[in-house]
Amino acid sequence: MPSVLLLTGLGVAALLALAWWYALVIPGQPHVGPLPPATREEDDLAIRLKQHVVAIASVPHNVRHDAALERAAQYIEHTLEDLGYTVNRQVFTVAGLAVRNIEVQREAQSAEALSLVVGAHYDSYENAPGANDNGTGVAAVLELARLLRPWQPRLMRLRLVLFVNEEPPYYRTSDMGSWRYAKLLSENGEKLSGMISLETLGAFYEAEGSQRYPIPFGLIFPTAANFIALLGLPGSRTFLHEVVASFRRHTAFPSIGGVAPDALVPGIGWSDHWAFRSFGYPAIMVTDTALFRYPHYHLPSDTPDKVDYQRLARVTKGLERVVREIVP
Repeated sequence: MPSVLLLTGLGVAALLALAWWYALVIPGQPHVGPLPPATREEDDLAIRLKQHVVAIASVPHNVRHDAALERAAQYIEHTLEDLGYTVNRQVFTVAGLAVRNIEVQREAQSAEALSLVVGAHYDSYENAPGANDNGTGVAAVLELARLLRPWQPRLMRLRLVLFVNEEPPYYRTSDMGSWRYAKLLSENGEKLSGMISLETLGAFYEAEGSQRYPIPFGLIFPTAANFIALLGLPGSRTFLHEVVASFRRHTAFPSIGGVAPDALVPGIGWSDHWAFRSFGYPAIMVTDTALFRYPHYHLPSDTPDKVDYQRLARVTKGLERVVREIVP
């Protein structure tokens, strides 16, 4: 009997070690210590990011606040057109209102190329202005469009997309903008290298204890909310590792990451990457962890003055470096 118990214990320990390895062992070394001084480009980027957040997310904007939602959509479209992009719109109707996803592309030289999708939702939750959730993600996509405009991918297509209807009551329904978009790609037989969802990127705090986690991750990760998290659902581990390795290689900014089922870890599937995983695509979320650090999450107090634009600029610049490296 003791030998049976010993073998059982060893088996359980091996399974736990394997689960730990699969979920939490990610490549590269996270940045620790003070951030390097901001570059002139990052200072300029922070100003541009703030302009976008103020324009898009100073008031609630969703189907319940449809005039503001339309203004946000038009601002996004005009910004992208002013950069020289051709804007593609995926229009559909919810609650008797026509809404749309907004997309621009950088085409590869090959028509058979894989695609990388980088996107963020531009609607806000109920009566929240949504400056951090998700004006910061939208602003980052718009600035990625600007930063990547002179660059030409050769072997892979880049799709930059702003999604409508991520927030309830459309979340995880067929009226979620990213679900509609992923479904269309799937129906068209498009192959993706992966999808990166940019979700709440502007809340950072240095105080110990400012970061919370679902149990038991508070025993593992830092307690100061000064990092960015790169998170994936099962089936996205290889793609997550590619993105994490690139980010850590080129950007001096604290980061954590991992893969887990959303049924096991609350929050890990709470964005547009969930829709892409529903159609079998590798997909990850880049986030400041939202409700686990940001006291204004989904509240009317989520206003543009709460965002840390300097750190948002560093994350955005880091994501530009990732795209340039993983899109050949």
